Amino acid sequence: MDRRMFVRQAAGVTAGIAAGVAVGVAVTPSVALAAEGVALDVLSQRYPFVLPPLDYAATAVEPAVDATTMGVHHDRHHAAYVTNLNHALREQSALHAMTLGELLTGMSLLPESVRAAVRNNGGGHANHALFWELLAPCDVKAPSGALEVAIVRDFGSVAACLAALKAAGLGQFGSGWAWLVRDGAGALTVRALPNQDTPVAQRLTPVIAIDVWEHAYYLHYQNRRAEYLDAVLGAINWNVAATQYGCV
Repeated sequence: MDRRMFVRQAAGVTAGIAAGVAVGVAVTPSVALAAEGVALDVLSQRYPFVLPPLDYAATAVEPAVDATTMGVHHDRHHAAYVTNLNHALREQSALHAMTLGELLTGMSLLPESVRAAVRNNGGGHANHALFWELLAPCDVKAPSGALEVAIVRDFGSVAACLAALKAAGLGQFGSGWAWLVRDGAGALTVRALPNQDTPVAQRLTPVIAIDVWEHAYYLHYQNRRAEYLDAVLGAINWNVAATQYGCV
């Protein structure tokens, strides 16, 4: 499977979509996603959504992430987000034509009864699809090219960027994610977001995503979140991160 990743969303959901959703009729989304997609085109998926398979063995990320955690995390937790999202939208036929990317960027226009499900389960689906790709084994151990230039420009050094990501992960109270994101002007910032909130909903391009929910590390690291963060940041697939940075 090719490394096809998150893409920057086009401008917001149109008034036509808003009107269609408001009156409960089927709509044809007019917000086009770029041709490149997430792994298995997750942001371009429409109902019913599907779980992307891992592109590597569950043991491939050891010792950073153990095989048991990989299996439980992907096959149960991520799968549950997909199942729950499908369940929430099953009776919402007016939303079935909308892609996951459109649902996430247009949450304020969705029926109130499904907003939380889209935010939590749709966000979880999108976030995890990127996370698995960023953990894909790779011999490239440091950023290069345009991504390295941008990191040095905005953080001073790669080490400072990684330190900021670790601090965001450690500082996230409870469940959530640490993110390196790119805005429309190409600037990089680090953000911590709670639960399954996703930068996609804020029309930011995720470059690096670190899951700091306990189910992502507790079987192996218990309460040693800092050790987990060091290990995962050391296992980042910089080719994937570079592709993310280059998305427009």
